[in-house]
Amino acid sequence: MSETAAKPRSRVADAFIVVGGMLALMWVLEGIDTVTLNALDSFGVQSWVPASLVNVLWSPFLHFGWPHLIGNSVPFLVLGVLTYLSGPARWLFTTVFTTIVSGLFAWLFSPLGTITAGASGLIFGYLTYLLARGIYTRKLGQILVSVVVFLAYGSVLLGVLPTQMGVSWQAHLGGAIAGVASAWYLHGRDRRRSTVA
Repeated sequence: MSETAAKPRSRVADAFIVVGGMLALMWVLEGIDTVTLNALDSFGVQSWVPASLVNVLWSPFLHFGWPHLIGNSVPFLVLGVLTYLSGPARWLFTTVFTTIVSGLFAWLFSPLGTITAGASGLIFGYLTYLLARGIYTRKLGQILVSVVVFLAYGSVLLGVLPTQMGVSWQAHLGGAIAGVASAWYLHGRDRRRSTVA
């Protein structure tokens, strides 16, 4: 054993490793999907099919072709890393909660027989989490992050409306609601505790 302890990785490095690892998995799965002639597409969330409910857990990792994945890659990485910087436990809660709520919205509110997949529900969850977090914490740094995130990605919030054929506004809406709810649960409680004290 070395006499000098190894320098611990920074949270930023951890964020890129974890979120980047998830993104890398998406690319690997899309490669497999391409080789197998889109065999993985059937593992998306199929609305109103009870057996498909379990697919909610992994549908964010699947995409309908390379353009779909490429379009999601940068916002997923940027917003996912920024969310991770709130802390690994908060990131994990937001990721899992958003995945479930977004998937359930797609399953419940999409037309019968629709298959939904892709990371955009998570992207909307990360986006609204970051926007709402600054409101709840009232910390200058997090408010500034909220402003920058809104300026960079705020226009995509229109994706919660049924304005584009072939795009799951249901998953987007579920993800957006879950992101706000996550921020309220994780940061609004802290605000209430500090007020009561």
